[in-house]
Amino acid sequence: MGKCPIVLDRTGKDIHAEAARIRAEGPVTRVEVPGGYLAWSVTNYTVGRQILADPRFSKNAREHWPALMNGEVPDDWELITWVKMDNVTTREGADHDRLRKLVAHAFAPRQVQAARGHIEKLVAGLLDDLERVPAGEVVDIKGQFTYLLTALVICDLFGVPPQARDRMLQGAVTNSKTTNTREESGANLHQWHEAMEELVADKKANPGTDLTSVLVQAKEDGSMMTNDELVGTLHVMLGAGSETLGNVMSHLVVDLLENPQQLELVRSGQYTWEDAFAEALRKDAAIAQLPFRYATEDAEIAGVHIAKGDLVLIAYAGIGRDPELHGDTADQFDLTRADKTNLAFGHGPHYCLGRSLATMQAMIAMPALFERFPNMQLAVPVSEIPPQGTFIMNGYGSVPVYLNAPVPALA
Repeated sequence: MGKCPIVLDRTGKDIHAEAARIRAEGPVTRVEVPGGYLAWSVTNYTVGRQILADPRFSKNAREHWPALMNGEVPDDWELITWVKMDNVTTREGADHDRLRKLVAHAFAPRQVQAARGHIEKLVAGLLDDLERVPAGEVVDIKGQFTYLLTALVICDLFGVPPQARDRMLQGAVTNSKTTNTREESGANLHQWHEAMEELVADKKANPGTDLTSVLVQAKEDGSMMTNDELVGTLHVMLGAGSETLGNVMSHLVVDLLENPQQLELVRSGQYTWEDAFAEALRKDAAIAQLPFRYATEDAEIAGVHIAKGDLVLIAYAGIGRDPELHGDTADQFDLTRADKTNLAFGHGPHYCLGRSLATMQAMIAMPALFERFPNMQLAVPVSEIPPQGTFIMNGYGSVPVYLNAPVPALA
């Protein structure tokens, strides 16, 4: 292992090249995050899976990160929302189990299946809008379809009123950026929290059939969520529900357009859209480096001593391309790959509750997009597609395409 920590690139210019650098130093490697804080980044599948299920690595900063507990972390720290949020993802033990059971009410199979018809209508409407784009005009398929769809779905399902959506969604986008100034981070924490509080208050006063109302009224063994728990839960549901799936679907679009032979395997029926989605999850997990887990005691992991209170990042995007598991072709999109094992939806007690909803959206949206626009092609080389601008998310800033490939000019 190198003597100096690898300073994570705040601009996220090349997520996978950085993950490869980290992996070259070992499965658990020292990195530095904004503010000069040191952490450990895990890029190995086996080690990552172990830590995700290990109770010695908590997600509760308020109880296990000494710097925060001692008041040393300023409220305008660039990553403050990741350590101050209080929800099911940052609770442990019995408290986590109680909240998870309550949140599960919103993702019960009947709730997810009830959303199918609405998602199909949204997809059809967005594709209708895209068909109205003048021929030859470049379209950002992320901004106008893959991300827009997931944002609409999650806001509709949780009953976010139209006038509040920009605040809600911008809060999530800003929260994921790692190029924020301290002022921007502090302001975002305040406004985002305020917007969530307003939504909770509205649903308590005017309950409906939306998922926020379901959470407000949900009971488990006679227990209901507190106001702070509801706000914290909305933070993670609206943020994760919009950005993460939008990123994976954007990567899938790019990989299929860049590899037409792979697309033909799906179109011909030799492989399924489920195969394509699984490979996209493996090759490009939505999250690059997820903040944070905290060692609750000293631990020896993969030959590395992790001290009590140390910060740990799970490098999901790097883990998906672990060559120990996926060999020399780990960086390549190959839906014929027999083993697509990944940790894109997590593992252990904090395994993603929204997997079935995300999968259903992708299985509706991706076939419909490629059926409606069979001649779609990238408008720029893959190397020129801009990154999202963060080391937390593994996404593109935009994905420029031609919906109908321009006809080459005659010589």
